[in-house]
Amino acid sequence: MMPYWLQIILIIAIVYVVISVALYFLQDYFLFKPEKLSKDFQFYYDNQETEEHNLETRDGATINGLLFKPKNKSRGLVLYLKGNSKSIKGWGKFAVDFTRHDYSVLMVDYRGFGKSTGKRSQKAIKRDLQEIYNKIKEKTTEDRIVIYGRSLGSGFASKLASMNNPRMLVLDAPYYSLRKVTGRYMPFMPLSVIMKYPLPTYKWLKYVNCPIHIIHGTHDKLIPFKTSVKLSQIKPKITRLYTVIGGGHKNLNNFESYHKMLGEIINSVPKEVNLEGSSINVNHSSRTKNAKV
Repeated sequence: MMPYWLQIILIIAIVYVVISVALYFLQDYFLFKPEKLSKDFQFYYDNQETEEHNLETRDGATINGLLFKPKNKSRGLVLYLKGNSKSIKGWGKFAVDFTRHDYSVLMVDYRGFGKSTGKRSQKAIKRDLQEIYNKIKEKTTEDRIVIYGRSLGSGFASKLASMNNPRMLVLDAPYYSLRKVTGRYMPFMPLSVIMKYPLPTYKWLKYVNCPIHIIHGTHDKLIPFKTSVKLSQIKPKITRLYTVIGGGHKNLNNFESYHKMLGEIINSVPKEVNLEGSSINVNHSSRTKNAKV
């Protein structure tokens, strides 16, 4: 007869395997909270001019998107990659933060969200977004394209920027990797094996060559602020970190400082910093001889 202690170990092992298998097949349910819209749904926003577009992908899926147009001549286009919930129906209200600065905004729904169709996977979403980016390039030059990634979208935004040459990349409440985020809540699970959406933002940022702007709230409970501090150290020469004091994960738009930062970012003109005559190479050591107070 099997020893009692061995029976306990066997039961624990079986339960562990069952939970791991369940997590593998159910992770889409936990990670994505889509809102589905009927094909004939009509988008409408007060004081916003929109234009609906559909992209037919190579595998027969349809990716639905909305183009928000500014009242004046467009200064460029923001490709807005949203978070993991709802659809562009609700996310569209944030387009005004860019159109008021005379930028066009293209928001798209990932597969299974809104009117978009198709089997969802990390590879498929990355491919869809690259196809969308290619379509944008047919209409404008890359130096007029801003990629904006919010929460879940920050990983996909980083990947897209690493494969192209947009004007800039803006990350709003980004994660180091989705595996790290889920690992906080399931520290004992084999996430390196079962995660279908690891989304390693930190790896993709290494290959981004355009200016990187990171915005994060100090009171973010879902994705800690320290995450953005780590991400900002990957390409420090081209990265700037913006701190929203007191900001959480879903309420940055309620802070005046966020809107001020966003305005500075999208209206900024990159320029070289002349360090000649600065203190960049001055040794600030109290042990320096002949130091004067």
